[in-house]
Amino acid sequence: MKVDLKERSQPAKSNSDCAYEKLLALIVDLTFAPGTFLNEQALAAQLSFGRTPVREALARLSRDRFVSILPRRGIVIAPLTFDDVLDMFEARETIECGIAFIAAAHVTDSDVEVLKGLVTAADQARRVLDPEKFLMADMAVHNFLVHMIRNPILHEAADRLLLHNLRFWRLYWRDRPAPIESMLSHANLLSAFESGDSQTAEKAMREHLEASCRLATLLFDR
Repeated sequence: MKVDLKERSQPAKSNSDCAYEKLLALIVDLTFAPGTFLNEQALAAQLSFGRTPVREALARLSRDRFVSILPRRGIVIAPLTFDDVLDMFEARETIECGIAFIAAAHVTDSDVEVLKGLVTAADQARRVLDPEKFLMADMAVHNFLVHMIRNPILHEAADRLLLHNLRFWRLYWRDRPAPIESMLSHANLLSAFESGDSQTAEKAMREHLEASCRLATLLFDR
């Protein structure tokens, strides 16, 4: 019998990994809103896992700063304070500007075409003022750049930050209108990658993230 070596190289996910992914999705899509207290036994029943995988998943989510484990009080979905958001943008700028610099040095014509399609999707969502579609398209743009670099350590850090970013914007736009000026264009970023200039790409990413951070700061003042 022929064995698919690619399949063999990807071991089956553990129950702990599956519980983590399910819980993370429920947190990021705001099913579990910031400040919500969780019950480990109830979660195990809801997710159809044993308590051990759920406990391991919650410990991992705590390390990733999606939940807080409070002694003698329980487990709570991590709030999103102003300082949390500033920390998130600082971390994103530190990581993603470097990613843009490296990725632009190795960008191919095929990469540019994919990126152009992702940016077009984000632009279409902006025009129809669809915040959820825009958020997913925006995340796809940033994820694509991250994964252009074959560095799993960078992938893990950047992917986690982008999920924190997604949770923040979903929370803000959940109860408010989303004007087009709050959905930032990726045009300069695309242009930088079309030129293949690493310094231009890094500058475009920095300006994009700084503008997003300024917008978040204004939103917290409202």
